[in-house]
Amino acid sequence: MNYVVHQTNIFLKHGDITEEETEAIVNAANSQLQHGGGVAGAIVRKGGPAIQQESDRIGYVATGNAAITSGGDLKARFVIHAVGPRMGEGDEDEKLRQTTWNSLRLADEGLIKTVTFPAISTGIFGYPIERCAAVMLEAVRKYCKGETGIREIRFCLFDESALRVFEETAATVLKI
Repeated sequence: MNYVVHQTNIFLKHGDITEEETEAIVNAANSQLQHGGGVAGAIVRKGGPAIQQESDRIGYVATGNAAITSGGDLKARFVIHAVGPRMGEGDEDEKLRQTTWNSLRLADEGLIKTVTFPAISTGIFGYPIERCAAVMLEAVRKYCKGETGIREIRFCLFDESALRVFEETAATVLKI
């Protein structure tokens, strides 16, 4: 599925984010940047210890914010570590919007033209996939309407059911 917002192409696909060939991939991280399980664990296993070592030097990242490291041995040159909300902590939708926005801002600051996102916070953080799709796609739409050098944003969903949710949501949110 492909959409265009201003000058940015937005793609939705099923796949393994660690195999993406965009300049940067986004990691659904925790605040301590300890990448043991889920998407984060898969990224470090594939990308090698340099990613965790760089994350350790960064230390703490507050919910709603993001930090960037190299991509280690990944195809992507960079990993943007985005700290999304845990369900039940309050104001989750706004925190996820900020996480998405701040990830895109970091990409722009790094002159990154292509970036791939997972469905942030939908794993062990318990965020509902339907809400995730709505919040993230709306944040991307609004961001891309402004000044950005990002030319391609992908959402790489690990399972078919998540992809379907994102496709259904995009048909409404990204319809222009």
